[in-house]
Amino acid sequence: MLTSIPDVPPAPPGTRIAYSRGEFQFGELRVPSGSGPHPVAIVIHGGYWRARYDLTEVGHLCEAVTRQGLATWSLEYRRIGNPGGGWPGTLDDVRTGAAHLEKIATERSLDLKRVVAMGHSAGGHLVLWLAKQNAIALRGLVALVPVADLRRAWELKLSDTVVADLLGGSPQDLPDRYRSASPVELVPLGVAQRVLHGDNDDVVPLEISRRFVAAAKKSGDDSKLIAVAGAGHFELIDPRSSAWPVVKEAVLELVEGGLNDNDSAE
Repeated sequence: MLTSIPDVPPAPPGTRIAYSRGEFQFGELRVPSGSGPHPVAIVIHGGYWRARYDLTEVGHLCEAVTRQGLATWSLEYRRIGNPGGGWPGTLDDVRTGAAHLEKIATERSLDLKRVVAMGHSAGGHLVLWLAKQNAIALRGLVALVPVADLRRAWELKLSDTVVADLLGGSPQDLPDRYRSASPVELVPLGVAQRVLHGDNDDVVPLEISRRFVAAAKKSGDDSKLIAVAGAGHFELIDPRSSAWPVVKEAVLELVEGGLNDNDSAE
């Protein structure tokens, strides 16, 4: 059995670039070989929005995506427990960090006509939310086990009702915050979505992705749920796992229908 990806040594970091002045307001850029311009995947890590989880968790994912011919822009952001984290700082940072691509695109040979966003768990929530923010034009979204329905997450008391810590209270107390932050309440998102969820996930229930995709489809979005047989919560960010080819295919489909089909498989 593979060691879970959070327990393996982290990947070498990408090039750190600040998008604002704070300690946690930076991204790590990884750029593939070749002259470009390169398509880009914005990557947002999970960890239930808490400070003790950071972008090192998706480093191996970013390396694998970069080997497929995409630059990766992995965002760090203020989280619950960091000064300014939670509402609204966490969301503000993701919007600002994504928009920062426009400032570095020319120097780093990035193709802003081919940008996708992908995120895991709480990061999946953040990429779905990002689609409605007009921060940067997105060709598609790959949401891996996303916390896509914040009211339902509160009802299920996921991770000690962490969503109340993120937004500052319950849906009854702060309905406007839930409406503006919960992806299921923001559809249509207006961009293609591939929602991947392991059918053995005991951290974020598959039910949440099913509810989100049903609502997105009803709104007219191009939204597809891909249930990954036998996968739990972390296999989808582990390039060594049997789930990885499914993730890779979703990213390449959205960026341009199979970029670098001849590249080596991970």
